[in-house]
Parts: sequence; structure tokens; C-alpha cells
Amino acid sequence: MPRCNRRKDISSKKAKHCDQIIILDATSAHFLKRKHQSSAYRTRTYIKMNETHLISDLCVEAVDTKKNIKNIIPTNKKYFTCDICGQKFYRKLLLKKHFHTHTNKKPFSCDVCHKDFSQKSNLNVHYRTHTNEKPYSCDVCHKNFSRKSNLNVHHRNHTKEKPVSCDVCNKDFSLKSHLNLHYRTHTNEKPYSCDVCHKEFSRKSYLNVHYRNHTKEKPYSCGVCHKDFSQKCHLNAHYRTHTKERPFSCDICHKDFSRKSNLNGHYRLHTKEKPYSCDICYKDFSNNCHLNVHYRTHTNEKPYSCDVCGKGFSQRGTLVTHYRIHTSEKPFSCDVCHKDFSRKSNLNVHYRIHTREKPYSCDVCHKDFSHKCHLNAHYRTHTKE
Repeated sequence: MPRCNRRKDISSKKAKHCDQIIILDATSAHFLKRKHQSSAYRTRTYIKMNETHLISDLCVEAVDTKKNIKNIIPTNKKYFTCDICGQKFYRKLLLKKHFHTHTNKKPFSCDVCHKDFSQKSNLNVHYRTHTNEKPYSCDVCHKNFSRKSNLNVHHRNHTKEKPVSCDVCNKDFSLKSHLNLHYRTHTNEKPYSCDVCHKEFSRKSYLNVHYRNHTKEKPYSCGVCHKDFSQKCHLNAHYRTHTKERPFSCDICHKDFSRKSNLNGHYRLHTKEKPYSCDICYKDFSNNCHLNVHYRTHTNEKPYSCDVCGKGFSQRGTLVTHYRIHTSEKPFSCDVCHKDFSRKSNLNVHYRIHTREKPYSCDVCHKDFSHKCHLNAHYRTHTKE
């Protein structure tokens, strides 16, 4: 059998072994099944018509389609034309299916959930959501899929194929939908808006997560302590407090962290980077949360309030520490003398009694002290204050 040459982007083809013309006009929107016969061989060909770039396994050569189409369409061939958009079909059944796109008619209904479809093939695919049938399997990892298209997309995880590229920054993506989402970082487009506070988002998923701030919905629950969370990533981070897992490590000092954001903030201690600046006093900070806390010194905002005495605090951590005054809780214990403390900082200061550490030094007489307050009191003996 002679080797077939494949061509793309042609609107019509002529068989080399006979004079039959095969019209591949992009107006046809369905599959054509045709037998092509010649003296050399016989083959069955399926030609997909709803794509502008068409590939056929026929041995073909291009013909000039800029000429009048009547010159190449067999005069004895009957075509069925859509009287709404003018699209032509070889079979009346294909025209009938196409017509549903104009009438929005959906004659096929799911007998489980009663969802309607315009084509039987779409109903068959949908039905697998009820039967959990997954007839398409990945030959690499053997993961199963209900749709062939989903398998094709998944396979790019193995091949690392990224066929779509951003024309602004040239970043590559495996899916067109991912490219479309990425493109909004350049256009700053935010098509999804919260109907409560009108805040806008570039992704529907971001809006859904944000909306839980209004509904107080927390659909993710910790299986250990049953604490609820509004986001799956917050649950994952919290779960590490039980497992003591710290998968993020600093490549300079090798300190480990349970959250990537904590590692990023820590890393700035090494780089001295402070990208967050107060727009009132222009003080710089390495973490955005530190900036937010600092900003409250200007606004005098104290959003955290003690439900026992009503005292307000600018930081949640300060409220937690204060609350121990009422509960008499002392969760920090010295492993030498077992004395308990309500604050970690108090334990650290106390521990110097055992280690004899004196990190504070007078720059006049160079006397050392274990407490900063002791150094301050001593310094007054030099200043006569």
C-alpha cells in the first residue's frame, strides 16, 4: 500500500487514484463516513468536519477552492441546507441534529436527574456521572476517566506537553482554560463579583472562597480535633499541628516550617528584604501581617476583644495571652525546675537563671545582665537620671 501524505488546512481534496472530489468544507459540523475505492486499494475513512484544520488518511492532493464551488461539487450530489445559517450537510439526519442548536431543543433526557440534552451522545457521556463508568484508562498510571477528552488532557501530565502559550510573557500551559485564567493577570480582568460587598475576582473559585466570609460556611473539618475551616489549604496547614510535619525548609539555616508562607517570611530575615511599607510613617516590614498589625497603631483599631473584661487588643495573640489572666492557664513549663508560665517570653527570660546567660550588656562599663529591664535600671546610674 502506498504511504499516505497528510495535509492540513485544506477545504477540499482530490484522490490521486481516481478523479473523485471530496469536499472538506468547514461548514460541515459532524463526522462523515465515506468509502473511497481505487484500483490499488480500498480503505474506510472517517473525516471530522467541525475543525478548520483537517487530517485525512486518504492519499490526497489540494485543489484550488477559490474557484466557484460549483465547479468541484458533483452536480448529481444532493445536499441539505440549514435555512437559518446556510450550513450544508450531506445527510438529512446531520441537518436535523444541527437544527437543535438553533431551536435549543433538547429531546434527550436523563432518566435519573432529568437533565436535558440536544444530542444522544452528550446524554450517554453525562450518564456516566451516575454509573461512575470510566471506560478510558491512562496507559501510564492507569487512572480512569469517563471522557476521552479528559484522558487526553491528563496525559499531558506525563508528557509535560504544554501546547498553548501566553503571547504576553510566553509562559506555556497544558490547557487553554489555564491560559485564559493566567491572561487575566496581564489584563487585570476580574469578571466575578461578590453580590454582597461587590469585591471583584479573576476566578470563580476565588469568589466562592471569599463568599464564605459572608456566609460563615466552613465545609472542611479536621478529623482529629474537629475544628472547621473555610478553605481546604487552611485545613491542610492546620493538620500539620497534629502531625508536627514541617515540609518547608530554609536552604540557608535549614529551619523547617509547616507553611510555605512562613518560610517566605522567614527567608526575608536573611535577605533583609522588607517589601511592605506603611503609607503613613513609611516604616518597612518583611511581612504583610506585620504591616497590618502596625497600621493599627495609627488607626487605634483594636478588633480583638476579651469576652470576660471587654478589654480590646490590636493583635489576636495578645488577646490569647491576656485571656490566661482569667483562666490562670500556664502552658509553658521550664524543663529544669518545672515552673510554669503564661507567656513563652517569660519562660525564656526565666531559663537564663539556669543557663547563666546574660545577653544584655552596658555599653559604658560593659556589665552584663540577663534582663533588659535590669540593664535599663543600671544605665541610669551612669546618666544620673
